Amino acid sequence: MTDDEPAERIRTDGGTAEGADREVSKPPRADGGAVDDVALDPWGSSTVSDYRKLFEEFGIEEFDEVLDEVPNPHYLMRRGVIFGHRDYRPVLDAMRNGDDFAVLSGFMPTGEPHIGHKLVFDEIIWHQQQGGDAYGLIADMEAHSARGIPWDEINEHSRDYLLSLIALGFDPEEGELYRQSDNDRLQRLAFELGGKANFSEFQSIYGFDGETNVSHMQSVVTQMADILYPQLDDPKPTVIPVGPDQDPHVRFARDLATRMRFFKVTEAFASFELADAERPLVAAAHDAREEYAEDADVPRCGEAADWLADADLDAAGVLVSESVRESAVEKLENAGMEPLRPRIRFFARQATDEAFEALIEDIEGEKRRYDQHIDAFDVGVDEAEDLAREVEAHHGGYGFIPPSSIYHRFMTGLTGGKMSSSIPASHISLLDAPEEGYDKVKSATTGGRDTAEEQRELGGEADKCPVYELYAYLLTGDDDELAKEVYDECVGGERLCGGCKEQAATMMREFLEDHHEKREEAEEVLDSLDIDLETERRGVAAEH
Repeated sequence: MTDDEPAERIRTDGGTAEGADREVSKPPRADGGAVDDVALDPWGSSTVSDYRKLFEEFGIEEFDEVLDEVPNPHYLMRRGVIFGHRDYRPVLDAMRNGDDFAVLSGFMPTGEPHIGHKLVFDEIIWHQQQGGDAYGLIADMEAHSARGIPWDEINEHSRDYLLSLIALGFDPEEGELYRQSDNDRLQRLAFELGGKANFSEFQSIYGFDGETNVSHMQSVVTQMADILYPQLDDPKPTVIPVGPDQDPHVRFARDLATRMRFFKVTEAFASFELADAERPLVAAAHDAREEYAEDADVPRCGEAADWLADADLDAAGVLVSESVRESAVEKLENAGMEPLRPRIRFFARQATDEAFEALIEDIEGEKRRYDQHIDAFDVGVDEAEDLAREVEAHHGGYGFIPPSSIYHRFMTGLTGGKMSSSIPASHISLLDAPEEGYDKVKSATTGGRDTAEEQRELGGEADKCPVYELYAYLLTGDDDELAKEVYDECVGGERLCGGCKEQAATMMREFLEDHHEKREEAEEVLDSLDIDLETERRGVAAEH
């Protein structure tokens, strides 16, 4: 859907004022603009004023591009609260086809769970309801090592997070809840992953230096293990719902997942190796073989080099630098009379001898064996990836699929600026008394004008209003029509801030009343689970 068709699309950062007497400017999208700090810091105070830089700088993709592929999308997806993703399509394919997939996210118990955390709770629960294996974890090792939270406080906060997650709909009988510090399988995986990481990466990714305590670094490796944990028994597409400040963890985990693999699968066309940027060029040369080859059934690399050197690549739909073209041409020239023939190449990165032999045995059709790789001529890329992963998993490897991620916007604090657990007035805790929640909303900053007359004349600025965010992110639930009505009435000048806050405050009070009742019901469920919430760990806060 385009920006010119907003009536069926409700965004947290706007909509349209259909039916208003005046022209109302179209609100900015949640995915435009720049990042305040280019270096995203999972433990700092990264705030994002808008989000275009995340697409340009970090390779996060716009969620709108996959929205039409999502079965029964959550309202956070429909409204643009979930604004980006990284490689989410494998999860969607599994979801649509009824195949296995998983969702996992964690919570650092540094304070009470609040409505900002509810976004992640909802994302986990929605994926579980779509058939995914769901995991919720308490990042207690991170809380202790990175934030210096004492263990007795961690115990208390952990219970609060898990109670709210269950109260909101997480099914622990169909999913798994755990604490990092008590999960032995997780710790063993973290140890193995640590063997593939080095200190220079911790420096470049997280800015760690000689003053960083070792426990903090250990907690990062544990988080990598968390992200890959759903695949321990069976490789499957896995999505990690997070805020954009957590993207460094996702990228690092994807790298480690690849390094743990026995085999690397690539497309090749001759005996030489191609860089990723060169591969489309050589593929284009092969596709155009009838234009230049003396025998189109057996095109030669030298012939392809001559064609590629002068080819109009823009017309072929291939956009690359001239230096990439020159390097590809050189490789083709050096291969001379060797036939240019597509094949799938399996590299034995760290496969055992048994796994290597098993892979050779399982590849069907024509194949050629070399010391460190196998060329197969009768299998496709997807089939080859599945085969390599299956062989690896059956011979002592993990077969990890690089984890996917989805990213949601930060909620604005009720007092303006960032919502922070350390500023009680900026957020509504899921533990707040219903009347306290009511009062906080009534006292919240709004996007209203200075006077009622000005509001009626110019309309409110819902795009800058923390109270409107409460409607869009939480209070209206799945009711898109109500969310749109609130927005349209605000920017159209029909809705004044006093009545709007009264309505939102009343709905917040009702939400908290219901949530508290469900938390009480969740107590028995949580107590029946095998989770130690009274750990007797000892230790002082780590030095930073």
